[in-house]
Formats: sequence, C-alpha cells, structure tokens
Amino acid sequence: MEELIANRYVNALVDITSSEQRAEFSTLLSSIAKLFDDAKVSESLTSPLIKADTKTAFVLDGLGKDCDIKLQNFIKIIGENGRLDLLPVIARKLHQAIQKESNEYEGVVLSSNTLKDSEIAELETSLKTYTGSNIKLIQEQSDLDGIKVSVDDLGIEVNFSKQRVKEQLIDFITKSL
Repeated sequence: MEELIANRYVNALVDITSSEQRAEFSTLLSSIAKLFDDAKVSESLTSPLIKADTKTAFVLDGLGKDCDIKLQNFIKIIGENGRLDLLPVIARKLHQAIQKESNEYEGVVLSSNTLKDSEIAELETSLKTYTGSNIKLIQEQSDLDGIKVSVDDLGIEVNFSKQRVKEQLIDFITKSL
C-alpha cells in the first residue's frame, strides 16, 4: 500500500520537474530517508503526538534555506497529508524512476573472492546485451560460495554457487544411470 501511495507522489514530482531537478531532489530525499535509520528521528517523524506542522518544519529545516521551492512545496504537501513516514519509499521510487528514464541501473555482485575490474566489466557487458540497459555493478564481499549478481530494479538475480553445480552434476549422473 505504501508503494502505491508513494508512486502517486513520485509521478507528480516527475511531471513537474526537469531531469536535473529530479537528480538533485533524489539526492536530497535519499539523505532525508537515511535519517529514518536513526530510531529517535524516525520516532519523532512518525509519532502521532507531534503535530504535522512541527514535523514538516523539522524536515524543511534539514533541507536548508537554499532548497528549491518545488521541493519545499512537495515536502509541505506530504506533511499536510500526514505522509512524512513515506519519505524513504518516495526516495527509493524516485531513484528507480530516474534509473528507468536514463536506462541506467545499479546492481550488486556478491562473492567471497574479490573480482578483477575486467571481470566486473565483462559481467556488465553481458547484462547490457541481455537487458539493453547500462548496468553499473558494485562488488560486495560475502560468505557466499560462488557469485551472485543482483539488479533489483530490473528484477534480475543470477546465482552461481559451487554447491548448486555439484548437486546438478550428481543429479545428472544418477539420472543417466
């Protein structure tokens, strides 16, 4: 339900802004969304005991005086409607809309070993031919015995694990006997 409501706000924001403004707003909204990771800030922005005007003023003060008037009005509307708790979802959805518009996506490569830059570039090229989109992969270390490539915004998840290959090989051998 939250995502449906957030989509309406994001669509409105996309309709009234240029691509440069969207990129700037996405950065600012993402930084506001990170504030929700702090329990005290999250509690104060979602508390029914604090007036909506106070919450909105708190968020606007965080943006500063030099903030674009469209973003200020956007935050005010969200605050008036009691939807400040949706800011993290709105930030994520706006980022997804920008990626879709530019046809450039971000993905994650999880592996126990560090991959070379050339190997990551090869994975990016393979994904580009498969999807038709530019994909920038970021590597993260994990205890996974193999490699997992994930591009959430495109719904792509590829997993190569040694255990799975081993199981498939055993399965193939037992079926052929």
